[in-house]
Formats: sequence, structure tokens, C-alpha cells
Amino acid sequence: MERRTFLRGAVIGSSAAAFGGTLMHGAAYAAPAQPGAGPYGALGAADANGIMLPSGFTSRVIARSGQTVSGTSYTWHSAPDGGACYSDGSGWIYVSNSEINPSGGASAVRFNSSGTVTGAYRILSNTRQNCAGGATPWNTWLSCEEVDRGFVYETDPYGVNAAVQRPAMGRFKHEAAAADPVRRVIYLTEDESSGCFYRFVPTTWGNLSSGTLQVLKAGTATSGSFTWQNVPDPDGSPTATRSQVSGSKKFNGGEGCHYANDTVWFTTKGDNRVWQLNLTNNTYELAYDDSLVPGGAAPLTGVDNVTGSSYGDLYVAEDGGNMEICVITPDDVVAPFLRITGQSSSEITGPAFSPAGNRFYFSSQRGTSGSSSGGITYEVTGPFRT
Repeated sequence: MERRTFLRGAVIGSSAAAFGGTLMHGAAYAAPAQPGAGPYGALGAADANGIMLPSGFTSRVIARSGQTVSGTSYTWHSAPDGGACYSDGSGWIYVSNSEINPSGGASAVRFNSSGTVTGAYRILSNTRQNCAGGATPWNTWLSCEEVDRGFVYETDPYGVNAAVQRPAMGRFKHEAAAADPVRRVIYLTEDESSGCFYRFVPTTWGNLSSGTLQVLKAGTATSGSFTWQNVPDPDGSPTATRSQVSGSKKFNGGEGCHYANDTVWFTTKGDNRVWQLNLTNNTYELAYDDSLVPGGAAPLTGVDNVTGSSYGDLYVAEDGGNMEICVITPDDVVAPFLRITGQSSSEITGPAFSPAGNRFYFSSQRGTSGSSSGGITYEVTGPFRT
């Protein structure tokens, strides 16, 4: 595979918080990543919350489905899924989707500067199976419906403005979204075994009420060049959006999506891959593929949600596997960062860093019960490299 070099860069202003604190540091990537020693060392014994972490890291429970969030009167939603963090004065907010159908929606938890929970509230209601989504540079949360001809909803993490349906972004089985402020587009994944990868080009950047939905076109290989073509009917009826453009590249179960520094990564759960689009030269390749790890010793399986740290590490959550969140470093090393024990009937969702990058949020969607009513949302604090 070709090597890529990214210059060290910085994102100015509020967009840093909107991308979960992601300011990708420069490094050379040579895909696909292979197992090795992680940046934080081996996992220790499970803590009181059943989480195995490297030395120096600690966990706490933030919320449990069906229970009141500590310090508030708000009852946390079932099946917590995709999430993101936002700056809030000296504190921050963590947003989390609810992947149930019907009802769905999304909630938020507010923290003060010391990390104490000061509030929790609903930001989206009466939608269907809200799985993942993505943050925008203008500090809204795009909550995506993972149902046939589902919608994207633009919501307010601060709980002030009402959520707005965005049909121009296409009606399909949405999964995740990632904003690209350079090209002024939103990338979108589709959770179908023959799904596509899309981008939405707003008529006006910062306003998602109108624009053009496009689909990625490429060959059948795992690397090569790509182009974009308009989707004739974003409404997806009677012909599904993934079937409208000849030559659109098919991906096996699109999941998480993350953008930083002219690169977008997304995962496909059907074949346990992390894909990478190099946007400066319009090429794509594999950042990770469990079938390319020798000896069947792949540390990362069941690839799902993904986010990035300010250092440039990717954090990929597992749906199944060993219930781990694995890190893929800029040096193309993949290693477990944490493991949740005693919850093999669940999946890990919603990884996101606080704006300062020293706190990490995620959920176990079904917790110890294996039921959507048993979800648990966690925070991990420690010496994350920045």
C-alpha cells in the first residue's frame, strides 16, 4: 500500500470541540494496521465496573438506562448508541443516541469544569432506531435513523433549539456522519450489506436544509481511485439510493465515520474493515482488515463506531468481539485500549473525547442484562496522549 504523510495541523475555534477534540497530528500511515504493543501498555485486571484498562486510567459510570442520571431528575434512555462531545463554557456536554424503535431519539449530559454532572435532558424524541451520527462545526448533532428510508435529524446539544428533519441528506438506512469543513460536505455511511458511502454537499455551508447527495464510485478492489456522482432521487423511493448509480462502490455494512485533516475513515462490520479515503488525491485503501492479520490473531473484530484523538490515534469500538475498544496508531499498530467484562451480549457504542481530550465517553448498549433497557454509559479518565 502507498504511504501517506499528513502535516501537523490545527483546527481553529469551536470546530475542535465539534469534532470531539480531534486535531489530527501528523504521521505517516501505511495500511493496513497490524497488532503490536499499544501506546499505554497492557490491560490490567477488571476494575469495580468490570472494565480492564491500562495503568493510570480509571472508569466511572455516568448513566444507566431506565435510571435517573445522578445529580439530575432525568431518566437515561435505553440502548445508548452514537455520541459526541461539545464545549459548554468551562464544561462540556456528551450527547448519546437511543437505538430503539419506536421512540429512539437522543439525550445529553452536561458536565462542569471538574467533570461533575450538572444536568441531563432530551434533545430528540419520537424518531426511530437512532444509531450513530456526527457532530458539525457549528455545534449541532446529526442523529441518524438506522431504518429503511430513515432520516437524518439535526439536533441542538445544548437543548435550546428544536430538532429539525433533514430529508435533503437522503433517505436510507443511515448509520454515521462526519463533517468535512475543508470541502464543506458531510460524509454518510449506510448500514446495508450492499450499502454505499455518500457525501452531502449543502447549498450553503452551515445550512443542511438543501443540497446535493452524492455517492462514491470506485472499482471492486480494496484500493484505488474514486469519484463522486449525484444521486438522482435522494428520497429513495421507489428505487433505493444505493441502487440508483451504476458503478457505485458497495460496502458491507457501513458503521462509524470520522474525519480529520483531509482524510475520512469509516468502518464496515460485515467484513471487519476500516477504510480510509485520502481526500487530497481521491484515493481509498484499507486502514485495517482483520483477515490480513497473520495467524488469526486479530485484536479488533466486530468493528463499529470510530472516533479519533488529538494525537491522531483512532479508537474503534467492537460490536461483539472481546467487547473491546481498540486503538489504531499513526504508526499502523492496532491494540486493545480497554475491555468490558461480563457483558458478552452487548456492544460498545458512542466513543467520544471531551474537548480537552483527557476524558473518554462510551456506552455498553445492553450492559450486563443483554437487553436494550440495560445500557450503561461510561467515562474513562487518564493520561491520553495529545
